[in-house]
Amino acid sequence: MFLIAGLGNPTRQYENTRHNVGFDALDVIAEQYQIPVNNIKFNGLSGTGLIEGEKVVLIKPLTYMNLSGEAIRDYVQFYKVDPENQLLVIYDDISLPPGKIRLRKKGSAGGHNGIKNIIAHLKTENFKRIKIGVGKKPAGWDLKDYVLGHFNKEERALVEDAFGRSAQAAALIVRDEFDKAMNQYN
Repeated sequence: MFLIAGLGNPTRQYENTRHNVGFDALDVIAEQYQIPVNNIKFNGLSGTGLIEGEKVVLIKPLTYMNLSGEAIRDYVQFYKVDPENQLLVIYDDISLPPGKIRLRKKGSAGGHNGIKNIIAHLKTENFKRIKIGVGKKPAGWDLKDYVLGHFNKEERALVEDAFGRSAQAAALIVRDEFDKAMNQYN
């Protein structure tokens, strides 16, 4: 059993924003592996299926980004999974250029409030991550306005490509090939 959580904010208002790339990447994974993500449970939207023969639960926390840990903690507890070995979180990263992905086995929140909340609720920094670059905030911009803003056409094409690479990396991670995924996609 493996939990894959894509972070974002619910409601149409936030669709296709920089902060919602985790939701968007999870949608690509769900479509590719034909896993409907339509069950509402534990303050999240989820779906259960198989990726490369491994049972997975895909999760979109509906708690809004900054409280993502509440929903993820409930899924971790319900499915009795070890976050260090059976959890993958996909989210936006402003320190990476649009479309670049970076995989990590663990680490700090790096200023990301959603990750900060997950660390607080799981009481560990040791869980796998796929960070999707959304670009650096332009000088003079408010960070909140930037991450809740939309991509331009060129940036959107780059991040959509990253969603596909994230899905391929997730398949390797689920098969316990994290190092191979890092070598291929970092």
